[in-house]
Amino acid sequence: MSEKLYKIVSGVGAGSIALGIITLVTGVTTGVLMIVNGARLLKGKSDMMI
Repeated sequence: MSEKLYKIVSGVGAGSIALGIITLVTGVTTGVLMIVNGARLLKGKSDMMI
């Protein structure tokens, strides 16, 4: 019985680690894209007519 529980827990742990890595990569990518787009907006600010 404990071997079955160990397999379940280790599978859930591995899935959680994989999901955490995916979330981290997505967050970093989103942050970089937001910084790049913000810089582009600031650069083009002088060209805009208000």
